[in-house]
Amino acid sequence: MRAYLSDLIANDLVVGEAVPSERVLTEKFGVSRMTVRQALDALVADGVLQREQGRGTFVAPLRTEFEMRLTTFAEEARRRGMVPSTQVIDSDTLPAGRTVADALDIDPDDTVHYIERLRFTDGEPMGVERAWVPARLAPDLLDDGVPESLYGALRERGHPPTWGEDTITAAEASATEQTILAMTATRAVLRSDRTTYADEGVCMYSQMCYRGDRYSIVVALREPRPTIVPRTAPEVP
Repeated sequence: MRAYLSDLIANDLVVGEAVPSERVLTEKFGVSRMTVRQALDALVADGVLQREQGRGTFVAPLRTEFEMRLTTFAEEARRRGMVPSTQVIDSDTLPAGRTVADALDIDPDDTVHYIERLRFTDGEPMGVERAWVPARLAPDLLDDGVPESLYGALRERGHPPTWGEDTITAAEASATEQTILAMTATRAVLRSDRTTYADEGVCMYSQMCYRGDRYSIVVALREPRPTIVPRTAPEVP
């Protein structure tokens, strides 16, 4: 059953096209409806199919695999052979506030540049990014509009990003995010909170909300090495 559906999807159907209904598949193969449902469930779990309430089961868009590296969204998209594009939603220079200040290791009243962007690959919305950069590192960052690459802008000003930390969680999109990202079949998203460091300290804090049905993460695994940031050993009483 699953092999038949996989072959059908690969050779006969296109993205957005419906697969045969459970009733049709049950009659075609002479199996129980439960067997058919389990095969469809497995392909939905793999991201090959997606269900739409009240409509049916359809061929899902291909997932985009991104490797977790200290690169920009556009750089990683191009490396994967895709065409990236960006729509600026908002930008401003304002006080950091407590949460952002804690992430950037600055005072809440210190000024930061705030940039919110909608990220696309091959014309399809992939994620919403919000980024904060300490204004003291790049006072003129927004003078000519939002630069194409924030990492590139920091490098030009003598603050090249050298390493970072990502915290990734699975979540549901807010109503606003669901609309912006054109999500209809699911509200599942991946959230990434990234703290980026230059040699002198934190140079950027960013939050990314990726479409869970179009985005997956590749993590390279290597042998254990000493941690980048040494942790203070607890005192022995």
